Amino acid sequence: MSQRTLLVVDDDTRLRERLSAAFAERGYRVLGAADHEEATELARGHRIDRAIVDLRMPGPHGLVVVRDLIEIHPEIEIVVLTGYGSIATAIEAVRLGATHYLTKPADTDEILAAFVRKPGEALPETETPSLARVEWEHIQRVLTDCGGNVSEAARRLGVHRRSLQRKLGKFPVKR
Repeated sequence: MSQRTLLVVDDDTRLRERLSAAFAERGYRVLGAADHEEATELARGHRIDRAIVDLRMPGPHGLVVVRDLIEIHPEIEIVVLTGYGSIATAIEAVRLGATHYLTKPADTDEILAAFVRKPGEALPETETPSLARVEWEHIQRVLTDCGGNVSEAARRLGVHRRSLQRKLGKFPVKR
């Protein structure tokens, strides 16, 4: 049996390299791409069995990458990996042909499990994060999107700047 080829598409260089190294250790031939253009170019030049695609990246987003990879390799298995998960994008990713959809952080074993899980099969039992934890993670994402600007983050979140500063002064809530 020949070595399986996996494509990692993520604009975060460190994450892409860590995932690539982890899958190479597990016997995959790994290719990495930072965006839609690199991903489709690699797909046209190589036989790719599996792909991990980040949803948010510069240029065409991950759903366009999913669509185009499946057009090039109809048999490809794709896991969409994102830090900004939503039910709507998960449904759209699967509708376009993605095998599964995972939110970050996801480790290599979780991603491998997603590839072998059958569509519609229940996910392994996981602990549901508390509402406080989800709120904390949302605040952190918005703050990151604002480049650390607390006033802008407060405006986008629709809260007073001082209220946001109080929340940020607290330690992250445990899962």
